[in-house]
Amino acid sequence: MQRTFLLGKIHNCHVTESNLNYMGSIGIDQTLLAGAAIEPHEQVQVLNITTGARLITYAIALESNSGRIELNGAAARYGEVGDRLIILTYGLLTPEEIKDHEPHIIFVNDKNQPIDPLLAHSSIWV
Repeated sequence: MQRTFLLGKIHNCHVTESNLNYMGSIGIDQTLLAGAAIEPHEQVQVLNITTGARLITYAIALESNSGRIELNGAAARYGEVGDRLIILTYGLLTPEEIKDHEPHIIFVNDKNQPIDPLLAHSSIWV
């Protein structure tokens, strides 16, 4: 039997652009994708901390170290520039894989740059 577990997470990033007239999905800085072990075109769940909205779409890689997080197409209806997001991926694991599994979690600052997770706990809710 396989069970569904968190694989990757980008925590507390901010929407930098919302473009309704674009062909779908969410664009994410490649550095953040790599840090959370999310592959381009992989399915992601997007949780909008600001509004409570949730959606499932796929990730598009944007320029590394750009800090860009862009909601595109229909996804643009789920958030505005400045909204805080959590971006997640999940996967099916076997009992053997579960034993050693650790998700890839990346915390970011207000500019969507990776920060030390120990520092993140003091600034997440600022």
